Amino acid sequence: MKNLNILLVEDDMIELMKFNRVVSSLEAKHNVIEANNGEDALKVLEDKTNLPDIILLDLNMPKINGLEFLQILKSDDVLKYIPAIVLTTSNNDKDLVECYKIGIAGYVLKPLKYEEYVSKIENLLSYWSLNELKKH
Repeated sequence: MKNLNILLVEDDMIELMKFNRVVSSLEAKHNVIEANNGEDALKVLEDKTNLPDIILLDLNMPKINGLEFLQILKSDDVLKYIPAIVLTTSNNDKDLVECYKIGIAGYVLKPLKYEEYVSKIENLLSYWSLNELKKH
């Protein structure tokens, strides 16, 4: 299982801490790059020599929301190949459909129970670490 470079786009500090806690408990040593909103994430992605393997993002963010971020990402000839997985509390069908239209790789609902959250994140990261990912 390979170690992933993960760009986590999330504005909630508690969610960031929770995600990092799960990642640090795993056997695989994934690297997490944090961005607090879509604007910060786009700045991180400007360095095309050091791109993440996958992007996990929340939809409800200030400045550039998740949908706007995805549209920018998928219109870029290099960035569009990075799998983007939405990690959200929104089970709004309209959001779900819009995200898949734009071309996301997954849509995962954040469960309220911490144990379920741990299980989902573990499964998500082990799945993506088994995938062949495009090297930039």
